[in-house]
Amino acid sequence: MKRLSVKLAFFVLVMALATSCTSTKPKNEGWIQLFNGKDLKDWNIKITGFPLNDNYGNTFRVEDSLLKVRYDQYDKFDGHFGHIFYKTPYSHYKIRVEYRFVGEQVSGGAGWALRNSGIMIHGQSPESMDLNQDFPVSIEVQLLGGNGTDERPTLNLCTPGTNVVMNGQLITQHCTNSSSKTYHGEQWVTAEVEVQGDSIIRHMIDGKTVLEYSQPQLDDRDPNFQKLLPADGNKLLKKGSISLQSESHPIDFRKVELLNLGDDCD
Repeated sequence: MKRLSVKLAFFVLVMALATSCTSTKPKNEGWIQLFNGKDLKDWNIKITGFPLNDNYGNTFRVEDSLLKVRYDQYDKFDGHFGHIFYKTPYSHYKIRVEYRFVGEQVSGGAGWALRNSGIMIHGQSPESMDLNQDFPVSIEVQLLGGNGTDERPTLNLCTPGTNVVMNGQLITQHCTNSSSKTYHGEQWVTAEVEVQGDSIIRHMIDGKTVLEYSQPQLDDRDPNFQKLLPADGNKLLKKGSISLQSESHPIDFRKVELLNLGDDCD
């Protein structure tokens, strides 16, 4: 009887180890291309005021092997903020994009939206967004282009419906600047973000970390808080959607790639 109990305990321990989330090896051994350079396959579009996958004004398009955000079919911007979502949510990963701002801002765009876009991570699903919702609840890695005169860092942090912890302090302000330099003109910029579930998030440019924080979480002041809060009441964000923004200034993306770091157990 004692021997049987020992065997049973050993069996339970082995099964627990086999099913626990302890792997630190990447699920994919290399970078995968989220944007294939040909079309918008595997992406979903949500523009304020329009149903899912109504690509108003052909805002998001592929031309010359670039994912372009354009407003030439708009009379004016009129608050039609847009996001294009990759089909798969992720938890532990690195994402790298190559982007450039081009041309002029569309009429009606806000002053703060000049040469402004973003990579939204740990976001809600596009299906869960309200028809007239401007931004998904998410962590925004803000992309900014220089205006030709002023210092204007890129890879800043903005927090639509969320908060983070930085240097041990809960950050509730909407945006926090990075330490990056300013990129003027229409030059290509390579941005990289490392996401470690509900732990560390790092913004990197030119191989240098320009912003770091932890514990991304839902903000209980946001009207979407109760809708998005999981049944267990844990407001930390462990995983979520990835999307790219349209905020009224034309932008090109020539590469959007991801390295899965694994540990996506749920």
